[in-house]
Amino acid sequence: MDAFDVLIIGSGFGGSVSAHRLTEKGYSVGVLEAGRRWKTADFPRTNWDLRRSLWFPRLGMKGIQRITLLKNILILSGAGVGGGSLVYANTLYEPLDAFYSDPQWDSITDWRSELAPHFVTAKRMLGVVTNPLDTPADAIMRRVATSLGVEHTFQSTPVGVFFGSPGVEVDDPYFGGEGPPRGGCIACGNCMVGCRFNAKNTLDKNYLYFAERGGASVYPEHTVVDLKQDGDGWIVTTERSGAWFAKHRKTLRARDVVFSAGALGTTRLLLTLADRGRLPRLSQRIGYQTRTNSEALVGAVSRSRDVDYSQGIAITSSIHPNTETHIEPVRYGPGSNALGLLATILVDGGAGATRQIRLIKEIFHHPIVFLRSLSVWHWSERGIILLVMQSRDNSLRMLMKRRWFKRRLTTVQGHGEPNPTYIPEANLAARLAADEMGGSPGSTVNEVLFDSPTTAHILGGAPIGVDADHGVVDAYHRVFGYRGLHVIDGAAIGANLGVNPSLTITAMAERAISMWPDKGQGDGRPAQIDL
Repeated sequence: MDAFDVLIIGSGFGGSVSAHRLTEKGYSVGVLEAGRRWKTADFPRTNWDLRRSLWFPRLGMKGIQRITLLKNILILSGAGVGGGSLVYANTLYEPLDAFYSDPQWDSITDWRSELAPHFVTAKRMLGVVTNPLDTPADAIMRRVATSLGVEHTFQSTPVGVFFGSPGVEVDDPYFGGEGPPRGGCIACGNCMVGCRFNAKNTLDKNYLYFAERGGASVYPEHTVVDLKQDGDGWIVTTERSGAWFAKHRKTLRARDVVFSAGALGTTRLLLTLADRGRLPRLSQRIGYQTRTNSEALVGAVSRSRDVDYSQGIAITSSIHPNTETHIEPVRYGPGSNALGLLATILVDGGAGATRQIRLIKEIFHHPIVFLRSLSVWHWSERGIILLVMQSRDNSLRMLMKRRWFKRRLTTVQGHGEPNPTYIPEANLAARLAADEMGGSPGSTVNEVLFDSPTTAHILGGAPIGVDADHGVVDAYHRVFGYRGLHVIDGAAIGANLGVNPSLTITAMAERAISMWPDKGQGDGRPAQIDL
């Protein structure tokens, strides 16, 4: 049995930060990752290469993009060594103001001042620069902002991309030549398919790279299926990801276990363990405060190919229609049209007729537009996806319910306002963009058929709280009632950010580990609350 001081479940922004900083503090660290390890040349050329693009391991598909449909939400997330950084859009904003004062945690500390130095560190480690590209999609966003009267809010995105000389390998400029050799961005637009040009600052090029160099052991394609207490430590059991047979069960032991499998993965695993009786004292708040970043994905597709909207990196700019809403143009590169299959015509929600009835009316009144929406012909070059995020106080609750012969993950509406199934600002922006492009606005199939929005930034589920009646972990990311268990990833964030969350998850992980003692030293944190 392999044994470590700390086992980390997941290698995304929380897990990679934890691995690096804990090895610096002298701990032996193991990292368990359900996804595979990727080399630059292994990424697919387009997302039509479904085996290498999508994560459905039971079907032999072990790509970097997970797609999870729950009752109230369609979730896009990442898989692989490096977690969500492999598939994310490189975008690294600090959160909107409402994040710091959310009632879930505002009484605990002054989050703005506590996180400020860790944002600085996170930006340096992730190589954040301002996007230097000005693309056709940005021109559309400027005109949309002008139509909305908010042209002053247009800005280029802070991104984790190396804009060096394309095709020329150089020592990593962010770490004084200590990192791996790097290529340069060619503005192909395929950041979210996996960067084949070694320009994207994924975690295996910074935090995880240094963690492994410091002695951390990474176990790819190891899915955690069980955890149980063993004296003053924990036994973790894994299986080969996606295996029907020859599951290659493995057990590992550690004094401390860090859950960093992302908000979806961490919450699902904790709910499963509690359901099996492994964690009977786990807070009853598990699954609550699940946030979708109050998000919607809409877009617009031109009827012609006169302009190539796939130019650039995944996200190049943003605008703010109001103080709580943030809109970004998103793109895939030429040929990466597979997710266009999730798109359809734009249909408003809200009071009155159901979304499905409105869809039928739209199809009846605009049959040609509907038929065009079924085509993904040069979809990435003709279209712009609009990612709309808000910092409003709404949430879902994740829970396990019996379906047929198994208990499965599902969602219900949660604390605060109902999680939106329709964001008026999003649909307005899509229509304005379509007018500017000479095309048609669109939305996702699940939104108009099931009144279920899409999010690429699921958060919460095991949130920080003042006590076990209000959260799952304390301000130091320690699980209430269980010594040696920690949650350090997006699951611990109990507030909508209104922006892409990767930088915030990184900064919060930096803060959490900064308060761990060095190995062998006294723990300066307050005593953990036992239940």
